[in-house]
Formats: sequence, C-alpha cells, structure tokens
Amino acid sequence: MRREALERAKDYDLDLLCVSPNSNPPVCKILDYGKFRFESQKKAKEAKKNQHQTEVKPLRLSPVIDTHDFETKLKQARKWLESNTKVKIDMKFRGRLITRQEVGKKVMDEFIEKCNDLGIVEKKPNLEGNTMSCVISPKKK
Repeated sequence: MRREALERAKDYDLDLLCVSPNSNPPVCKILDYGKFRFESQKKAKEAKKNQHQTEVKPLRLSPVIDTHDFETKLKQARKWLESNTKVKIDMKFRGRLITRQEVGKKVMDEFIEKCNDLGIVEKKPNLEGNTMSCVISPKKK
C-alpha cells in the first residue's frame, strides 16, 4: 500500500509526508512538500504577528530615596502603566540597610499607593535575599 502511494506520488512529482508514524498502520499524505512548507511558514508568521507580548519595565528604588527622585520614578512608572506596560519595582538593601526593612517596606507601600489608580499589584512586595521586589500591572480598560 505504501509503495503504491509512493509510486503515485512520483508520477505527479509530489512527496509523501508521514503524518502519524507511530500509529498502526502509519498515516501518510501525498502533497507538494515545498508548497506545504511555505504555507506552514506563512501561518506561523501570521500567528506571531497577531501575538501580544507583555513587556515588563524594571524600576529600582532605594530605602533612603529622596523625595524628588521618588517623584521622578513615580512619574516614569505611571507613564509606563498608562501605556499598558507592567512595572517591576526592585529595592536593594545594601550594607546595614538590611536591618531597616520596615523603612523600605514603607517606601514601597507608598509607591504602590500612588500608582493604585492606574495599576494593580500582581505580585506583592516580598524580600528575596537582599532585594525586595513587586510587580504592578496596568488596570484593564
């Protein structure tokens, strides 16, 4: 049966493509492989074009941040949230600052509170090593 299909495919200058080799009996298709490959690449390109990737922008804060720096970072984060981009906030505790985690938590909570109208907290602030981080995603419109 398979040999007959192969002979028929050669007569019409077509190829034999094994669709399911593990089934009993194996399932094959007679087709023009060049055209099949072109169509599958075209479908893959179209699917990739319609795909939406979410972008995450990083922002680094410090527990002892000045008010102007805080406002500048807040303004940048709000701009990103308005353009439907997630914001990941990292806060590094360097040296002895690791003993003053409550100060960093206070700064992080204030930042989240000021971004509350544009975004929601996707990942709550938690400490991993010496870095406290959280993710804010934009609200659905």
